[in-house]
Amino acid sequence: MKISQIFLHFLLFSSFSFYLTPFKLQNYSVLKRYILSLALLLPVLTQAQKHHEAGLTFGVSNYYGDLQDKLFPTSGYHPMIGVSYKMFINPFVGMRFGASYTTLSGADSLSDIKANYLRNLNFTTRVIEAHAGIEYNFWPIDRVRSRVSPYIFAGVGVFYSNPFTNGVKGEKVYLKPLSTEGQGLPMYPDRKPYSNVNVSFPFGAGMKFLVNKTMVISAEMGFRPTTTDYLDDVSKSYVNLDSLNKYKGMQAVQLSYRGNQAVGWDGNFVDYTYKRGDSRANDWYWFGNITIAIYLNASGNSRSYWQTHCPRGRTR
Repeated sequence: MKISQIFLHFLLFSSFSFYLTPFKLQNYSVLKRYILSLALLLPVLTQAQKHHEAGLTFGVSNYYGDLQDKLFPTSGYHPMIGVSYKMFINPFVGMRFGASYTTLSGADSLSDIKANYLRNLNFTTRVIEAHAGIEYNFWPIDRVRSRVSPYIFAGVGVFYSNPFTNGVKGEKVYLKPLSTEGQGLPMYPDRKPYSNVNVSFPFGAGMKFLVNKTMVISAEMGFRPTTTDYLDDVSKSYVNLDSLNKYKGMQAVQLSYRGNQAVGWDGNFVDYTYKRGDSRANDWYWFGNITIAIYLNASGNSRSYWQTHCPRGRTR
């Protein structure tokens, strides 16, 4: 193996470890240096055999945050769909790009933690994500050497979300305009309105199979730590309900604290100084998915590829 490839593998595994550590601002500068080093090495490595994988992906998603304290719960699963494109600069290393759509949800009524159950909040959000990253095959995937390989990946994504809930009459109500934790209210200057567009950091692992000369099937698990703690509209403490009513109306009060709608409510409203969520950690979501992709030769050879493998393109 060439020195440049050995150095590349070291950088990949080092940058992958970034995703497994708690997110701190100083870690981002380290990641930037890794990415710069990888970019400088790409021209050297593109001399190797290249291929492309383009396809569709489908699977399930779930959420981990203030309304769901288990990474793999028994409920809250939703279908996800997406598209993917991968450009491998050699049989080991590739750039991956994709877009995905899914739904995430959580409900305190399903929690086995009493305090959360009595809080009685719930949310749903649609998520649209675009992402890019680096993928590393442990074994070289090509038509000659190996048709099966485990792989790991890491990258960065941008996603849109907009949490909503069911109102007291069952109607759909978007939560951000209600400022349920005092976002944007003058008496809470440190609580700014949260953004609907945020950054995620996809990382994970999978297994891929080159089933014939034209198709790659892969199964993977990908986790998405995010830069927001408001995927579920819950993060900090309660706010004064009288102040919330004054600025945002009674509906904001009703949906900020819903313990009075829970079975077993003791008749007492929560103190506004009590913790509503856990602001020490941001929200996550994850995908478990299967991708069916077409295996293509390097750029510039796709026409000859289709002429060789597509029945209509064969010379008679």
